[in-house]
Amino acid sequence: MQRTPSSPAKQPVAASNEVFAARSAAAPRKNEDQAGSFWDMLTMRIVFVAICVAAGFHFRPFTVSKEFGAAIGFLFGLSVILFELRLRRASLRRLIGAATGSILGILGAYLTSLILTHTTMPESTRSFCSLAAFLVMAYIGLVLGANKGDMLNLQAFGGVFGSERGTKHAVKLLDTSVIIDGRVADIAEAQFLDGTIIIPQFVLHELQLVADSADPLKRQRGRRGLEVLQRIQKMPYLDVQIAEDDFAQVPEVDLKLIELAKRYDAKIVTNDFNLNKVAQLQGIEILNVNQLANALKPVVLPGETMRVFILREGKEYNQGVAYLDDGTMVVVDGARKLINKTIDITVTSVHQTTAGKMIFGRCDERGEPQSSRSSSSSSSSALGGPGSSHAHSNIPAAATAQQHSAHAPQAAAAASSQSAHAEPPSAVRALESASTTGGGERPPRPLYPDPSRS
Repeated sequence: MQRTPSSPAKQPVAASNEVFAARSAAAPRKNEDQAGSFWDMLTMRIVFVAICVAAGFHFRPFTVSKEFGAAIGFLFGLSVILFELRLRRASLRRLIGAATGSILGILGAYLTSLILTHTTMPESTRSFCSLAAFLVMAYIGLVLGANKGDMLNLQAFGGVFGSERGTKHAVKLLDTSVIIDGRVADIAEAQFLDGTIIIPQFVLHELQLVADSADPLKRQRGRRGLEVLQRIQKMPYLDVQIAEDDFAQVPEVDLKLIELAKRYDAKIVTNDFNLNKVAQLQGIEILNVNQLANALKPVVLPGETMRVFILREGKEYNQGVAYLDDGTMVVVDGARKLINKTIDITVTSVHQTTAGKMIFGRCDERGEPQSSRSSSSSSSSALGGPGSSHAHSNIPAAATAQQHSAHAPQAAAAASSQSAHAEPPSAVRALESASTTGGGERPPRPLYPDPSRS
């Protein structure tokens, strides 16, 4: 059964419709899950506040009336919910550090209260000092433990927090340069990026400043970066989040990215060479888009042949420069006269540098002898076929006979020396190079002196 010409065109449309339907079906499921978890948490919080209100109404703390007790219970429940919302943003390391620090602070306050019981101070003063020591040491332990919690090594617990570690290593931070570059959207669309993508607020601010610049080129780059972010945000398999964390004491955006990567234990996606080096020195993992592009370039080995287009001349003598489709520079020896031509070359060496890969080669001369022979045969046929060679061979003999018959050897010598001085060296070299490269035979010198030069 033959296919109709319209059937191949319908298949991509159907495939795109299936993908769109799958994405549209996955998006409501994700929204329903988020909505369900939101209503569940809201119900639990309302029940918790109601229990606090009922406890305050029944027990009447500080011997107040039942109405004031209910108000105190409501404020207590609301403060606990706000504290819980703030703790949800903290990492597991910070939570462990804060809990450990607060426990140590409470233990220190208890030991301090035991010492105060053996003193002769009044009971009221002793109770105040014990409560003050408890609050101060618990607060200091909580704050210091939370700040130093990032120094904990959760791998030492034998994989107990393995899921937390895997989630953290799936977090990636996007730099301004890689957003403006735009290739990260293609990488994410090919599903080489997974997990959580965090876009810091200070990066968005810098991108907005570039988009509002007076320079039209910068403005275009900034708007391109915003379009790339919108494209990434629409991908259903990525969790794109905006980080509100800022470091007021750090002036530069690159250093802020490094500090944020330390806080979230995340990787930085960038193509900035300087940020790459600084982050690696501080132990931050980097995903460099330029390194990925260099790794995906085709492998070329010495001795292979390839076809390139000579674009311009090189820095050294008799060199030509070409470029591959991926931007790799190809330096070809002996290709200076072949600019704006497509030729076959043989690869001699490949050098890998920090800026990229460079390929060195030479012209492939396997097809040149045939072309030179064909050009010489065509020139001889244009001059008159086989008989023309006899005519050229008879010209020197006739010239010698006429010179012997003439009785002016000194005039002939002067004419020959004058004609030799008349030709510049560059013309001689050009003729010799043309004859060696198959551009035609060298024209014969004049047999008789030119009377106008005498």
